[in-house]
Amino acid sequence: MSGTQLTVTLSGGGADDARAVVRALEGTFGAPDELPADENATVHTATFDGERQTGPAGGGGEGSGRLSAPVTVTVQGSPQAVRRASDTLTRAFTARDDGAASGDQEQERELLLEP
Repeated sequence: MSGTQLTVTLSGGGADDARAVVRALEGTFGAPDELPADENATVHTATFDGERQTGPAGGGGEGSGRLSAPVTVTVQGSPQAVRRASDTLTRAFTARDDGAASGDQEQERELLLEP
């Protein structure tokens, strides 16, 4: 995993909620590999390959939309990418930090986002 790659796994809510979370991260990480689309999925994923090079540092999150239900988000990547994603989501949504796990060069953090 590169220093700026971020993998996001979302559960709870629907595809619209997953897309709102992913869009909140686009201002910081650029466009994901693809937006969550399967309306019947119970888990959605998105991968971001780099950080956004233009706009305000740490931007994103504003105007990302509202959630219809609580969404559990797991972000995994470099410690810097995970920290930036957590900061962005905390600004965009009401969030509870449900913990983190660190590996040799990666970190994983789980957040509960509430409507």
